Amino acid sequence: MTSLYLQALVLIAVSLSVLMSLAWVVQQRTGNSGWVDTIWTFSLGIVGAGSALWPVAGALPNARQWLVAALVAIWSVRLGSHIAVRTAGISDDPRYAAFAKEWGVSSPRKMFVFLQNQGFGSIPLVFAIFVASRFPSDALRLQDYLGVMILFAGIAGEALADKQLKTFRTDLANTGKVCDIGLWRWSRHPNYFFEWLGWIAYPVIALSLDYPPNYPWGFATLLAPIFMYWILRHVTGVPPLEDQMLKSRGDRYRDYQARTSVFFPLPPRELPNAGGATS
Repeated sequence: MTSLYLQALVLIAVSLSVLMSLAWVVQQRTGNSGWVDTIWTFSLGIVGAGSALWPVAGALPNARQWLVAALVAIWSVRLGSHIAVRTAGISDDPRYAAFAKEWGVSSPRKMFVFLQNQGFGSIPLVFAIFVASRFPSDALRLQDYLGVMILFAGIAGEALADKQLKTFRTDLANTGKVCDIGLWRWSRHPNYFFEWLGWIAYPVIALSLDYPPNYPWGFATLLAPIFMYWILRHVTGVPPLEDQMLKSRGDRYRDYQARTSVFFPLPPRELPNAGGATS
């Protein structure tokens, strides 16, 4: 059994490395780093669904394998399509453009290493999908349906946040302002929060409620939401985006930071001498 999981880890790592190499080629040829996130999202969907349906000893995939494969595929298509449409409308992603400017003439080489690290760091995400799909029971349980509900809640919340932000930005009256409507009033990054929430679905599906647990591998799925929180909150998500917003919005964004939770949705704080709208 252990050898099966080790084989899965190797195949996942190699697949992600190849696909992120493709992302680097596309980024270098188009000059638009936004395609990196598009390819990364579709890569997780392809490798994740493939690992979930990977036949073992010639056995056909069971209901849980199909369920998990469908979940990651739905997530990937929704998010990947959204990022692709956004990328098609820009010349470059400001976050990656800032990296390229900092790296100078070494940018192509460092971008390749960066994307390989991104693929390597994504192994826990895909491995969580694989592990969840292998829970040792052919029959679907209440936990499986709960996992579906959590993932769909994450997808719906992220889609709503994306729509609210797009609607705000397309209104010319909001030019130069900070979006603080709807979900964005409760969190500075509600799309990231709901993205993180969706990854909790896989531990819910994989963890056993029995004691002692009859599926120790299930604990490996906890790495997915832990990694996703770390990457979104502390690495490629919140920090570069907030730096960009501070440069472009200045004190308006500082006011927004002062009253709005950075990640988890919470009621906005009342500030002394707020003086009305600060968007």
